[in-house]
Amino acid sequence: MKEQLYFLAIIPPQPIYDEVMTLKQEVLEKFDSKAALRSPPHITLHMPFKWKEKKEEHLIQKLSEFQFEASSFSLELQNFDFFPPRVVFVDLVNNELLNQMQKELVTHVRKALNILNADYKDKPFHPHMTIAFRDLKKNRFQEVEEYFSKKEYKASFEVSGFHLLKHDGKRWNEFRFFGS
Repeated sequence: MKEQLYFLAIIPPQPIYDEVMTLKQEVLEKFDSKAALRSPPHITLHMPFKWKEKKEEHLIQKLSEFQFEASSFSLELQNFDFFPPRVVFVDLVNNELLNQMQKELVTHVRKALNILNADYKDKPFHPHMTIAFRDLKKNRFQEVEEYFSKKEYKASFEVSGFHLLKHDGKRWNEFRFFGS
């Protein structure tokens, strides 16, 4: 049975989706980093995991059973931040409902599907929207940091659910939405 890669994330609506894609494109053009263009703009809720494609319907069924008490909440994006030596991201204003949703979703996935990202269990949840990572050259990081430290970005949007994304061998694609 063939295993596929999946992950769970919040994907922003238009026009924020296009604005963040434009930022990713800017990183490619100015700093020669394109890896972030292989996924839609997103806030990761559950890191990538493998699942047998033949059992995809079971995965979808169990994810659709997830219930979060807040039917929707607002998220604010504000400016940029960094995880040296390679990651540049659109930062989020801290949001307790988002933190709670992520924690409950990870617990649901572990209990309902027996999926545990052991590699990430000790890492705190730090929600963000990546615009550069893996292929950003370490020697360009300071230049990128200086550039984005001077830029401003503000946006907000309503969250009413989350997406299941699926990897096609080259890039991540929106696969299914769960929510209202």
